Amino acid sequence: MDSSKNSLIFCMFSLVASSGTLICCALPILLVSIGFGSAVVALNSELPLLANLTNYKGWLFLISGALLLLAAWQLYSTRNLCPADPKLAKSCMRIKNFSKNILIVALIFWAIGFIAAYIALPVHVWLDT
Repeated sequence: MDSSKNSLIFCMFSLVASSGTLICCALPILLVSIGFGSAVVALNSELPLLANLTNYKGWLFLISGALLLLAAWQLYSTRNLCPADPKLAKSCMRIKNFSKNILIVALIFWAIGFIAAYIALPVHVWLDT
């Protein structure tokens, strides 16, 4: 049961870290794309942390990717470890399924942020030329 709680904790940390990639990179691009550039300016003036996240986006993606890999490894390595008691085993499997779902959401967030930060602009420039 303790290992399933650890995997849940790793998945929660990776979700928070990958959400940072959305806030840093994907949200501003989305807002500017739909015509809310002034909202991005207002967000940057009210929350200067967003500009710092953008300045250190390489580290943000590296650390959040490492947390995602660690969470995935933790889930994979404990996939067959649950107590023999049926009630505890059911609880353990529920926590593992919840952790797996959180990890999937975190991976999707990370992928969207990565695409917005590193792939969207070069592809856009390439298509314009």
